[in-house]
Amino acid sequence: MAPGTHHGFATVSTDTGHNSNSTDLAWALGNEEMRIDWGWRALHGSVVLAKKLVGAYYEKEADHSYYSGCSTGGRQGLRELQQFPDSFDGALIGAPAWDPTLMNSYVTQVGLYNLPVEDPRHVEKDMLEVVAAEALRQCDGLDGVQDNIISAPGDCKVDLTALSCDRPDIVKDKCLTEPQIETMNKLYEDYRSPTGEFVWTGYEPGSEIQWSTVIGSDKPSAFGYGFQRYFVYDDPEWQWQDYNFSVLEDTVKKDPGQSRAAKYDLSDFKGRGGKILLYHGMADGLVPTRASALYYDRVTDAMGGPPTDFFRYFPVPGMQHCASSAVSAPWHFAAAFQASVMGNDTWSVPGFKDAHHDILLALVDWVEKDTPVDSVIATTWNTANDSSTGVLRQRPVCPFPQQAVYDGKGNVDEAASWQCREEGASSRLGLPSGLVVGVIVVITSLMLWA
Repeated sequence: MAPGTHHGFATVSTDTGHNSNSTDLAWALGNEEMRIDWGWRALHGSVVLAKKLVGAYYEKEADHSYYSGCSTGGRQGLRELQQFPDSFDGALIGAPAWDPTLMNSYVTQVGLYNLPVEDPRHVEKDMLEVVAAEALRQCDGLDGVQDNIISAPGDCKVDLTALSCDRPDIVKDKCLTEPQIETMNKLYEDYRSPTGEFVWTGYEPGSEIQWSTVIGSDKPSAFGYGFQRYFVYDDPEWQWQDYNFSVLEDTVKKDPGQSRAAKYDLSDFKGRGGKILLYHGMADGLVPTRASALYYDRVTDAMGGPPTDFFRYFPVPGMQHCASSAVSAPWHFAAAFQASVMGNDTWSVPGFKDAHHDILLALVDWVEKDTPVDSVIATTWNTANDSSTGVLRQRPVCPFPQQAVYDGKGNVDEAASWQCREEGASSRLGLPSGLVVGVIVVITSLMLWA
């Protein structure tokens, strides 16, 4: 919440009613009221109280209010504006884990794909770097530029037989057996019911490094089985080995904590002049990137057409979950959590504190000056978390269905060499028909303009 104060905001953040790390869900045991606080009530109460405090201190109401959050923070923002459209004038929503009932079920299932560790299909987490390198080799150039960034993952189907241990030219400690290839392929694929119905989106090529969070242990991630244990069944003895598709069905039926942000008709928020900027890293290995694309697609259907007059979606090539990049892609544009990656004294984008580079300022301009956000320039430095080392790369991040297209002559590391165009962009989403998505880390901030 600290960066907002530098812009003149009164700011507030919330722990949603509990104190724990992001994988410890034991606080929810036996307490549905605390689950509801986490699901939506604590954030809404914080919004209401913050506005009252601002009004009392300044002796006038805030002129505008804004929200910024990523992951579970993204879900919380969507949940709030869906249920209480008057809460915010603008919402900056990152990598939203917007349906915990599906996402957490998926996380447990993905972990089971790679277990038990003694099974021939198990892939050690050290091999994920090898898989990532092969995906980069196959997918990098599909956007027309060899720049070490997969910018069109939807156009690439990774063929991992190139890493087969059966190949005579393969390095034996950097190869995959046939069962291991099948395991890796399952992470790229969508999660489906036993009868083939779509449930949840799989991961994109380029996200492999972060898969260690969901398959890099001798058990599934606690993000998943902790939710089933403490939220769904309220039973500390429930074991992840008991997961099957009926657990997902129980989870959806119960919707513990009332946490799903699955409303697609946002007419009420649009009608009061609200604006939404949604962004998601294309290399996110925690909350699959296509989950955001799916939500945007469903809003498009519910609203009768593209909602670009109030809602824009920005896929970010090479960015991981909320921040950072394993391939030195430009990722910093002053979104939630990004300042903390840079250090406690960082706010906005060092050296570029304007609405062209700072997405929060861009949102403010859209709300208050009616200036639509046609792009935002992302930045990374020679040492990614140290702006004093000098800019390494800058590139525009474009609203779907546009993508950044290289002009063919300029420096590929400079933003001026790229323009936002619609060329071939529609193929990047590759959306299925069917159901929707899910949850993780808590990073939320409410900002009130006073």
